[in-house]
Amino acid sequence: MTQNRRILDSITKPSDVHVLSNEELEILAAEIREEIIEVTSQNGGHIAPSLGAVDLILAAHSVLDVPKDKLIFDVGHQSYAHMLLCGKPDKFHTLREFGGFPGFPRPSVSEFDSNVAGHASDSLSVAAGYAMSNKLNGDDDSKVVTIIGDAAIEGGMALEALNFIGSNQLKTIIILNDNAMAISASVGAITRHLANIRTTKNYRDARAATKERLKEQGKLGEKTIALVSRAKSSLKSAIFPHSLMFENMGILCTPPIDGNDIGEVRAMLELVKDVDGPVLIHAITTKGKGYAPAERDPEGFHGVGKFEIATGKPLSRVATKWTDVFGDELVSIAEKNDDIVAITAAMEGGCGLKEFHKRFPERFVDVGIAEENAVGIASGLAYSGKVPVVCIYSTFLQRSIDQMIVDVCLENKHVVFALDRAGLVGDDGPTHHGTFDLAYLRMMPNMTVLAPSDEAELRQALRFAIDECDGPVAVRYPRGVCPHYGATHPDFELGKSREIKKGKDVAILAVGRMTKIGFDASKILENQGYSCRVIDMRFAKPIDEEAIRKASKATIVATIEDGIIQGGFGEAVSAMIASDCKLHPTVINFGFDNQFVEHGTVDELFASLGLDANSIAERILESL
Repeated sequence: MTQNRRILDSITKPSDVHVLSNEELEILAAEIREEIIEVTSQNGGHIAPSLGAVDLILAAHSVLDVPKDKLIFDVGHQSYAHMLLCGKPDKFHTLREFGGFPGFPRPSVSEFDSNVAGHASDSLSVAAGYAMSNKLNGDDDSKVVTIIGDAAIEGGMALEALNFIGSNQLKTIIILNDNAMAISASVGAITRHLANIRTTKNYRDARAATKERLKEQGKLGEKTIALVSRAKSSLKSAIFPHSLMFENMGILCTPPIDGNDIGEVRAMLELVKDVDGPVLIHAITTKGKGYAPAERDPEGFHGVGKFEIATGKPLSRVATKWTDVFGDELVSIAEKNDDIVAITAAMEGGCGLKEFHKRFPERFVDVGIAEENAVGIASGLAYSGKVPVVCIYSTFLQRSIDQMIVDVCLENKHVVFALDRAGLVGDDGPTHHGTFDLAYLRMMPNMTVLAPSDEAELRQALRFAIDECDGPVAVRYPRGVCPHYGATHPDFELGKSREIKKGKDVAILAVGRMTKIGFDASKILENQGYSCRVIDMRFAKPIDEEAIRKASKATIVATIEDGIIQGGFGEAVSAMIASDCKLHPTVINFGFDNQFVEHGTVDELFASLGLDANSIAERILESL
């Protein structure tokens, strides 16, 4: 970073940028990009989307009076510049660190944040609520602006909100951050529609003409109204009439502008900010803008760990991850089973499906940001005799609970759900932790839930789910490095656990990666003179009742899971023991007690929540 005092260092609140010229804003943009690159190189984070949105955010804050006006983000991946403008330059270095600054907007953290921006496609609904409230209050002055990008516009919830906003003519401005990318490359008809706009000669002519018009415009008046009118014809001449989906919804759409030109975005916002109805500003941006490695590989730099700034290369040694093992094993199985179809929701790379896509393109489906659609498609494939494998992060699969219950579980269809990022994910925080899946999966009739504990078990579990199960089945596994112990395990058998060690004083029943923590806790207890039975449960549903009965002969039965206790694995064990009057052990359920978990490294979070081996052993000792 520069030694001279930066403009950024003088910013204490967003309105401080109101007095800056376009040239000063450009300098500030460069300082912000430098800060984002430096901090994410040390802490990791969502660098490419945030770099691409810097100019949009600066322009928006130069026009808006936040928090009186509302600036709403769709997925906080884009929002780092906003965080820096909100008086947090001195705290930004703690981004995503335990006890530090969260990686996504949180109204409970900053008065300048208008929504929790963690999952895609919800921002326009939030904006509609704010705009409707302004209308009910007779407030014609307050502005509601949404920045939506990374393909979130193609999500079903976003389209529903667009329809509502247009039909009710709500006064709101939508900035479409069109960077041609989601996390992976965008897919679908809407993406093709936007790509048509980006590449046609008429679009380029319209954009050039818009630049000239913006230079000539003053305050809202006849010139602005004329521009808005010409915006319609410019867009209509740029694409086919049947592609005018925004206009057909009743939303005024501007000609595409350069979203990385602060002056151009600022001028457009000034022109449309008082339009009495919804306006969509189509801003073309470059994901990763200002950092060459991110511009060359926007997908790879969407979310990163620590890296070397000069080269963009990661600092940590690349080890085999759970996602890698899943992707490798799925390809291996699919080589011998032509009925397997892999489905994901804009997460091809994140879910480890690139090789599958390369090898079996006709059996690979990316639905975009549309998890409900993914499960619906899987249902139809299952009815047709195929074996769909739905690969989605645990936290995002929550959106599909209705489809899972009605379209899959009700008729007991064989759909395999591969839940990546189950349990704690670390520094992305509460919007991305997969802490609810054990509870919501367990309550679904006909659902089988597998929780492998290492590489060998993940491979076994996936084969069992595909080859041996008849109805819906979920395989959950965490983010991060996948342990490989080199041991062979017995084959999977429905509802049967694997006993790791015998003992009579304490029985530890664990699922998934918590098995290793349970084993480590048992060694601490044994050093205190207590013998421990440790069981890798393998299945969160159905649970191994025979193994639980044997374990209940111990004085203490401890269940360990990386999920919400309420409705989870531990409560199922407690209920089973309570229903058998012959069993009277003290049962301790370790997990997340009806709470949201904040951000930090996984080890830091486990320790803070009493789920590390030392804390578990200490609590058990207190009960002996």
